[in-house]
Amino acid sequence: MVQLIVGEKGKGKTKFLLDKVNNEVKDAHGSIVYLDKSPKHMYELNNKIRLIVVPDYMIDSSDAFLGFVSGIISQDHDLEQMYFDSFLKIANLEGQNITGVVAKLDEMSEKFGVDFVLSVSRNESELDDSLKSKIIVSI
Repeated sequence: MVQLIVGEKGKGKTKFLLDKVNNEVKDAHGSIVYLDKSPKHMYELNNKIRLIVVPDYMIDSSDAFLGFVSGIISQDHDLEQMYFDSFLKIANLEGQNITGVVAKLDEMSEKFGVDFVLSVSRNESELDDSLKSKIIVSI
């Protein structure tokens, strides 16, 4: 399953995402990974959550990002959830349509049993209609 937290920059999406991941880790049976653009929120995350700073790995396209996510999934058979803060930035999708990448994440979720929660700096009205059912919070 792919869930979206949407809204303009500075509206509180990251706080919501951090609260959600820290609550989810209490009941998680597998591992949880949090991808971000910087280590800034490291101390706000429960220490059971693995933080990965995506720019450290020189990801330069959305295809490379999807390959990176696949690699993370392949090396951890207990992976249960992945959280993407600043999704547009870390996936190299700023100013682009995200529908195709979200569809790929949906396929990966179905195949490998990993849930994805994405923080997307766009208003709900800017998203394709096919994505609106995935929105859990619109700020």
